[in-house]
Amino acid sequence: MADPVLRLEDVGLTLRGNAGPVEILRAISLTVIPQETVGLVGPSGSGKSSLLMLMGGLERATAGQVTALGQDLGAMDEDGLARFRRGRMGVVFQNFHLIPTMTALENVALPMEIAGTPDAFARAAAELEAVGLSHRADHYPAQLSGGEQQRVALARAVAPRPTILLADEPTGNLDSANGAAIMDLLFALRDRHGATLIMVTHAPELAARCDRIIRLADGRIDGPSA
Repeated sequence: MADPVLRLEDVGLTLRGNAGPVEILRAISLTVIPQETVGLVGPSGSGKSSLLMLMGGLERATAGQVTALGQDLGAMDEDGLARFRRGRMGVVFQNFHLIPTMTALENVALPMEIAGTPDAFARAAAELEAVGLSHRADHYPAQLSGGEQQRVALARAVAPRPTILLADEPTGNLDSANGAAIMDLLFALRDRHGATLIMVTHAPELAARCDRIIRLADGRIDGPSA
């Protein structure tokens, strides 16, 4: 069996609120294998997005261990985590998080430029073409529709050819037609790059396309989580 790309062992997350500590996640243990597609589902407030952030090293576990591609994320400082994510992890959020003063092409190329990728703009142009936006490469985010902005965000996430692709409600801010198009693109890009895909979604039709569904309730996995 292939080595897992992600392993969580008895992971917990407790944050401090005005009324004291708040337990967000409790005793989460799961393993994700290469090129698997996993859907994280559950009611609002169940901890889905927090779990995704732990997997990407964007939030730190307060208990247990998170291992990604054989590396203990809890043992790294912030700079180390940022270096580790470059080229290994792509993240797509519900809100597009594009830089408003940069064109679509510049937004896609920026993470690769920071990483020192020599062909950053050529790869960015190729990914914009793959999401059907080569004709909008010189447009700024304010000149793009919501669906187009999410396509740019997808291109930015996959351009470095990450091993792990994390998506947090990628269709949440889109109408049904644009949401369906983004769903198709997300899976097409996964197949093209051979990435492991983990996504948070409330959309049953999107979850149904995953290899495995993990249900969360009250900060715990609800049912088996092989």
